[in-house]
Amino acid sequence: MKRFERRLLPKLMAGLITFASAFWLNGLYVMADIPYKTFTLDGYGRVVETQSAYIPVKTINKVGEHSFRNASDMKITADGEIYIADTGGKRILVTDIDGNLLEIYGEGVLNEPTGIFVTDDKYLYVADKGAQKVIVMDRAGKVVNEYAKPDHPLYGKGVEFKPQKLVVDAKGIMYIICEGNTNGIVQISPAGGGTFLGYYGTNLTSVTFLDIFRRAILTEEQLAKLPKNLPKTPKNLFIDKKGLIYTVTQGGSEDNTGLRKLNVAGKNLIQAVYVDPLPSAVSVGNYENIYVVSEQGYVYEYNKDGSLLFIFGGKDSGRLRIGLFQKAVAVDVDKNDNVFVLDQEKNEIQVFKPTEFTNLVHEALYLYQSGKYNESMLPLQEVLRMNSLFDYANQAIGQAYLQEGNYSEAMRYFRMAKDTAGYSDAYWEVRNIWLQNNLVTILLVLVLIGALWKLVKSIREKYGLFSRAAAAAVSFKNRPLVSRLNYTWYFIRHPIDGCYGIKMENKASYLCANILLTLFIIVFLIDKYATGFIVKTIPDGRYKIFSDIGGIIAFFLLLTACSYLVCAINDGEATFRQLYAAYAYSLGPYLVIKILVVLLSNVITYNEIFLVEFSNFFLYLWISVLLFIAVKEINGYSVKETVKVILLTAFFALIVVLLIFIMYVLTTQVYDFIEAIIGEAVYRFEKS
Repeated sequence: MKRFERRLLPKLMAGLITFASAFWLNGLYVMADIPYKTFTLDGYGRVVETQSAYIPVKTINKVGEHSFRNASDMKITADGEIYIADTGGKRILVTDIDGNLLEIYGEGVLNEPTGIFVTDDKYLYVADKGAQKVIVMDRAGKVVNEYAKPDHPLYGKGVEFKPQKLVVDAKGIMYIICEGNTNGIVQISPAGGGTFLGYYGTNLTSVTFLDIFRRAILTEEQLAKLPKNLPKTPKNLFIDKKGLIYTVTQGGSEDNTGLRKLNVAGKNLIQAVYVDPLPSAVSVGNYENIYVVSEQGYVYEYNKDGSLLFIFGGKDSGRLRIGLFQKAVAVDVDKNDNVFVLDQEKNEIQVFKPTEFTNLVHEALYLYQSGKYNESMLPLQEVLRMNSLFDYANQAIGQAYLQEGNYSEAMRYFRMAKDTAGYSDAYWEVRNIWLQNNLVTILLVLVLIGALWKLVKSIREKYGLFSRAAAAAVSFKNRPLVSRLNYTWYFIRHPIDGCYGIKMENKASYLCANILLTLFIIVFLIDKYATGFIVKTIPDGRYKIFSDIGGIIAFFLLLTACSYLVCAINDGEATFRQLYAAYAYSLGPYLVIKILVVLLSNVITYNEIFLVEFSNFFLYLWISVLLFIAVKEINGYSVKETVKVILLTAFFALIVVLLIFIMYVLTTQVYDFIEAIIGEAVYRFEKS
């Protein structure tokens, strides 16, 4: 028996391990077979990878025995029926999720259907671009209405009516995107057989500096030959249950028209941070989350405020893999949060199923947007357990704590989410509570300090206390190095006289200048890494201290050297040491004001941020004036000569930087070449 166990047990264990491994790998097969990565945005606006949000599960490329032919639009009804604008087949196909044919509409009636909309009572609106009409059919497929080009002077005589996409609101008013019509979305009411109500949601034009310059110097005839600055025509649109209309515009990322959420008045309600430059369709899910698909095949999911949740999908390089697209033109979502994307080139619909992670995000969205902040904590915490770097969850928890009144925890989560606006709101509450509890104590302490100061001053004057300390302080101030350092305060207040002191009274010293430069570096590092969170410009925990120090020293030396050489060529009177010291003295305002700005930045909210902005503006303006006066006075230049020298210095410094960069590139290439030769020689030697 023991002999049998010794032989059989290892084989049995190996078999169980193989079976378990196969089972486990089979369970992960779908995840491993996903041909794309999923991304999101972190709090700094960077695209970062996250776990899979949606899994491609199936494709629909036939409705019964009917294949698609250049299909260009798709809509899913509440009961799960899929309407497809089969443009090449000049018909509308209706199917279920399994691809079973339910209906065919418009055969022999439609010419070029490019857009469709289905009402709750199953009336079908078709944007027929070829027929230049909007055609309305009932559930039986009978044409009940047709709307052609509006006969209204405000529509425009020379403007064609080529409807591409459309939606219909609860009152039956149609919102139509027409090809080539840059005036906006066409509004047509069904009253009176079709009444033109005007244009809606017109995209604004953006004016660049080049446009302003052209208008200033070109004649009217020359301007007439240039391309007109017309607003972009929206590519697609969607209407939600509240009657809000969503539009996407290609090339509208720069002027914030790429994705818009419009109210009744046509005002945009969101500011999407990250929008694809070539969006082709938009839809809204069950939690007011917004889906946008681009022609390149990327699917974007946003929350209702335009914050990006996920990016998935991608361009198919020709392998015809599920999950990738050749030309995505439509997107929609069913009641189970499955995402359907229509690919015009592949002539198929791809279906994506949300993962457990995405379901948790959606659950949290629903609870939070319903005002159930406490209930939303559990799924949000679970989301963070699965992905601690998913900043949207941190932001949502911060908002939940803010609504709950737990402001300290709200600040903590807002900081992890890099949400400066939320952090500012929470900190305002924390600061307000602290001031209410400590304001009287602060005033009493200030009064006590003032009284104590007056008392000490009075005693010192009456009894001569601290006279030795005062004499020692005066003696210390009179030391050459200390005197030169103390000269900084005189220089920044009286720069003309200060330059005279550097030039004629031996106030220039390399040691003093180096100490000032060292202090500047220290204050710069404090400003960069210890400034308040709401004004901080670098990620937390990212330190590049040595490169910062090297960069400042290199810039200061480059500025001084280039300035000295240019001044020497242009009959300047300054020596290198004098310029070096004057530039160091000019940094004096930075040493004083920047420390105060850093302290201020840690105790303000967005309501007082103008104090920091104004202080920085005043600081850099002061330093610029000091540098200008230093160049002028030490060299004995006029104002015109000073401006010329400063411009030449900037140009010369740029040339030097370019030369250094070229030398660095050439050196790197030579090093790589030598390394490759040595490697080849070693390889041949070992081979021989």
